[in-house]
Amino acid sequence: MGARGWSVARQVLLLQVVLVVTTVLVTAGLAAYDAQRDARAAATERAVAVARAVADSPAVTQALRRPDPSATLQPFAESVRTDADVDFVTIMTTEGIRWTHPDPDLIGERFVGDLGDAPRGGVLTQEFEGTLGPSMRAVVPVRGDAGPVALVSVGITVESIRRSLGDDLALVGVAALVVLALGLVGSALVHRRVRRQTHGLGEREITRMYEYYSAVLGAVREGLLLLDRDGRVQQVNAEARRLLSLPEDAAGRPLSDLDLPPGLVDAATGGDTSPDDLYLVGDRVLLVSTSAATWQDSEVGSVVTLRDHTELRAVTGELDAVRGLTESLRAQSHESANLLHTVVSLLETGRVEEAVDLVTEELQLAQLLTDQVIESVGDPVVAALLLGKLAQATERGVALEVSGDLGAGGEVPREVSRDLVTVVGNLVDNAFDAVSGEETRRVRVELGGAEAVRVVVGDNGPGFDEDAVSHALERGWSTKAGGDAVGRGLGLALVAAAARRHGGEVTLGRSDLGGARIEVVMAPAPSAAPAVPLAGRS
Repeated sequence: MGARGWSVARQVLLLQVVLVVTTVLVTAGLAAYDAQRDARAAATERAVAVARAVADSPAVTQALRRPDPSATLQPFAESVRTDADVDFVTIMTTEGIRWTHPDPDLIGERFVGDLGDAPRGGVLTQEFEGTLGPSMRAVVPVRGDAGPVALVSVGITVESIRRSLGDDLALVGVAALVVLALGLVGSALVHRRVRRQTHGLGEREITRMYEYYSAVLGAVREGLLLLDRDGRVQQVNAEARRLLSLPEDAAGRPLSDLDLPPGLVDAATGGDTSPDDLYLVGDRVLLVSTSAATWQDSEVGSVVTLRDHTELRAVTGELDAVRGLTESLRAQSHESANLLHTVVSLLETGRVEEAVDLVTEELQLAQLLTDQVIESVGDPVVAALLLGKLAQATERGVALEVSGDLGAGGEVPREVSRDLVTVVGNLVDNAFDAVSGEETRRVRVELGGAEAVRVVVGDNGPGFDEDAVSHALERGWSTKAGGDAVGRGLGLALVAAAARRHGGEVTLGRSDLGGARIEVVMAPAPSAAPAVPLAGRS
């Protein structure tokens, strides 16, 4: 196996084979020992039974009264030995002098072995090596009127017992071979499964991979979710747990059971590789990317990476406001150039008073509009956003009406101001898109801040139907058709998240202009001076 060493699967196989073989051998040995012990016990019981039967036989009692008992008892004993399938039947005096024996030459000699308490009426059983070899024997008395008058010994040699064990031991051996074969087949199946699950790696490789794997999960700044083919979370690092607010027992549970946005769950478990896409999870804007995880050309799950773009989206909103103001200034520079050419032409023709009146009127209108916006909004970033949206409305042919008293006499808190840019920018952009197909395009923005920051945007577009009202605030839902769908449906979801962050809410309805009406209420605003109405129309 080289430097790698044996794989975990092969080590498990070797261990199982050793355990199976050892278990089978030990079990077979115990079974053989138990069978031999049972055979000896059965032989002893049979010897006692045969000896008692001979001792109780009337033929033995009658033969003992004759002058030569051996002449009658020898053929009788041999007949019993043959019929009872024992190795010897010896009838003797109470002192142990034989009257019968399988070897006639030993008749008249002393019995080899103990007599125990048989001469006194007891029964003796023992294993003893006599003239026929080791045997299991029994000695019982032949009772007369005054007590024992003779003794009967019946024995079965150990060799005979071993021969009778042949069938039993063969059965034990066959059973052991069957169990061994089944154990080896089971071990092979377990080896195959373990090899497939561990990909043929050794314990050192698995340990090293786990250590590096855990270190990487903890070291990366992005959130990482590792899912199996069934969409269950197998591993999750601390950053992903924080971004998604996952519970401690997230590992092993289906992603769909963790109370995450349906769009994010579909993207993570859909099986297709998806590019970076934005999703709203709680109050966070996350950049989510999903890619398939493969091993040896076989898909084993998916890897989901998460990056927090909440702050980036907030800064982007402010940047969009500044960009909108820049576009407004660029458009005004073109208008100023046209105005300047007109004034020059009036001066060249000698119409000085008309030139002065024209310049004065335009300057007053522009300055009045700018002053009113800044004074009423009370926040330069939001004011810049509204001025930019007025310029965009002019370019797109939309009549944009702005009114309200937001922040009059005081500043909007910084944390509210940043989210307010997100709210106003997204709602106005959505309203512009909604009225793009209308012949007359009207959008109205109302800002209020007497008791709470309140933003109302209405338009004369198609509005929301019942299905749209129930799904408009979900990430991924959009009324826009065609084009690239990446990022669609995030605007209203961001608005809803901003409102929730400040204890507010979003209400959808029908505007008096005929289209959609979206009202957003946010945190209580600072106390304000008497309202200064703002009315502007592009």
